[in-house]
Amino acid sequence: MHDLIRTNDPVLISFVESLMRDAGIGCMVADRGMSILEGSVGVIPRRILVDPSMAAQARRIVIDAGLEEELRPWTDSDARS
Repeated sequence: MHDLIRTNDPVLISFVESLMRDAGIGCMVADRGMSILEGSVGVIPRRILVDPSMAAQARRIVIDAGLEEELRPWTDSDARS
């Protein structure tokens, strides 16, 4: 899975999930259950993950939404996927 965004912002997570759903791109939010371990203080960022074959399209959608600064860095291994 391609690590698209890491954030503690539940509004951002919901918005990006909505963008991906509208574009027909499946995504998964990892680490939602970590709040049990951290005591619900939001210290551990949640990760928005997409299929590597859809990563470039997902990144373009996030950039077009004006959220480029939220994206994780693109790596050489991402380009090979």
